[in-house]
Amino acid sequence: MTSKRIAVLTSGGDAPGMNACIRAIVVACEGAGHTIIGYEHGYNGLLEQNWRQLDSKKVHNIIQRGGTILRSARCKTFKEDASGQLAANNLDELAIDALIVIGGDGSFRGAVHLGKFWKGQVIGLPGTIDNDIYGCDATIGYYTAIDTAVSSIDKVRDTADAFERIFLVEVMGRHAGFLGASAAVAGAANYVILPELFTDPQTTLNDIQHQLTIHRQRYGHESYIIVLTENLWPSGINALAESLETLTKGEVRPVILGHVQRGGSPVSQDRILATTLGVQAVRSIEQGKTAIMVATDRGNVVEVALEDTWQHKKELGDSLTHCMLTMLNERHHWP
Repeated sequence: MTSKRIAVLTSGGDAPGMNACIRAIVVACEGAGHTIIGYEHGYNGLLEQNWRQLDSKKVHNIIQRGGTILRSARCKTFKEDASGQLAANNLDELAIDALIVIGGDGSFRGAVHLGKFWKGQVIGLPGTIDNDIYGCDATIGYYTAIDTAVSSIDKVRDTADAFERIFLVEVMGRHAGFLGASAAVAGAANYVILPELFTDPQTTLNDIQHQLTIHRQRYGHESYIIVLTENLWPSGINALAESLETLTKGEVRPVILGHVQRGGSPVSQDRILATTLGVQAVRSIEQGKTAIMVATDRGNVVEVALEDTWQHKKELGDSLTHCMLTMLNERHHWP
C-alpha cells in the first residue's frame, strides 16, 4: 500500500467527540504508515496555510476532551472561487493527497466547493450536535448534547416543582428538531415545540392551554416543562413566555441552554461513533474514495455523496415522532 499525506480539519460549530475523531484518524494513519497534519481554525487555516504535524503522542489523552484541539471557525469567504483555488494551491504545496473535513452541512458544502479546484480526495465526517445531516443515524456530538440538555431539564424541574411554575427550556438544533425531541422525551417534558410540528403561534398556544388545563385537573398545580427549539418562535422565547403568562395567569420562566450543549466530555456513544468514523475515513482514502461522507446508517458504516447530505432533508422518523406525541403533546389522549 502506498503511503499518503493526509490532512484533517474541524469546521463550523464544535461538537463533543471531534477530538476523539481526530485521535482515531491520527492513530489509523500512523498505523498504516501515512503522514497526517491538522489545519487550525477550519477552512481559515487552509487558506492561511496554518497547520501542524500530528502524531499519536500529540493526540494522547484527548478522547475525553470536548471541543477540538484544532480549533474551529466559520469561513464565509470560502464560498468564493478565489478561496477554493487558494486552498487547492496550499494543499498541493504540502503535497497533500486527501483532506478529511469534520463538520456539518456548511462544512460539506465547502468540501464540494474545494473539489472544483483540487484533484485530491475529500472525505466528510458528520460532526454537529444538531443531527441534521441526511444519510446517517447520528452525528458526532449529538448523544452528548442530548445528555447535557436532559441534565439541565432535570435541574430546571427541581425548581419548577418547588414553585409550581411553567418553565420554557430552549435547546439548540438550528432548524431541526432531533435534539429537542430526544431531550424532551428523555427529560419527561410535558410539551415540545419543534420545527417539524410547528404550524403557527396561536394554534400552539391554544394547544398548550388545553393540555395544561388537563394536566392541572389531573395533577393539580404541579410543574410544567415545555421544550422549545431555537430559531422557531417569532420574537424568541421571551415573547412566548409573555404570551403564556397572559394566557395562563401564572408565572412562566424561560431558560436558554445555549452553547453549554456543545461542550463537555463526550459520552461513550459519541466516542465510539467518532472513533469508528475516523478509522473508516482513512480506509476510504486508501480505497481511492472521494467526495463522500462516511457515516453510520442502521448501525452499519455507509458512504453518502457529499451533495446528498444537504440536498435531501433528514426526517425525524416515525418511531421518535410517535413516541414523542404519545408521551408529550398528545398526553390528553391517554385513556
